[in-house]
Amino acid sequence: MSMMAIISKLYCSSSQTVLGVRKRPHVVNGGGFVVTDCSGQRVVFRVDGCGIHGTKGQLILRDGEGDALLLMRRKGGMVEALSIYKKWNGYSVNYEGLQSLVFSLKEPNSCCLVRNNAIRISIEPRNASNKGWDFEVRGYFPDRSCSIVDVRGNVIAQVGVNKEVEKLMESKDLYHVVVKPGIDQAFVFGVIAILDNIYGESTHC
Repeated sequence: MSMMAIISKLYCSSSQTVLGVRKRPHVVNGGGFVVTDCSGQRVVFRVDGCGIHGTKGQLILRDGEGDALLLMRRKGGMVEALSIYKKWNGYSVNYEGLQSLVFSLKEPNSCCLVRNNAIRISIEPRNASNKGWDFEVRGYFPDRSCSIVDVRGNVIAQVGVNKEVEKLMESKDLYHVVVKPGIDQAFVFGVIAILDNIYGESTHC
């Protein structure tokens, strides 16, 4: 089985992994969410939102110990205002705090945030032989019913809501993400953090 290490092979599991997500109160670092193992006992990742003590247009993915793994910044400026797309860049952060660009995500303008409009992700550096993108989000994140797929249409991660939980809660503050074997879980949750922000949820300013 091949490993797709975008952030680090440390976050690639040899088996399919189910992780739980719960929102944090919107009072610390602009809110965000916590990712736990299937038992709910061990924190695997944490996402700090923008605003309050955070920086607008910036999200941070941390490991279970609180160390920064991935910094996601929304690009701004006049070019963005004239474009149909807005862009997020994801930077891996090493132990010295140095950043390197690892992926970019094109966010459609708010008028285009419809259920059938795929959001595409490119891994950096670019591979000229592919379609111009490496992954896309299919489905509708606010419904907690979407997948991240590769260019061949293979699902690498799927967002869903446990039916028992859904019956108990009207909100979708609790949901799960199934990550396929060999897939970089840190990358998956970096993408999910951006989706959360795009749709004005827990990480939004």
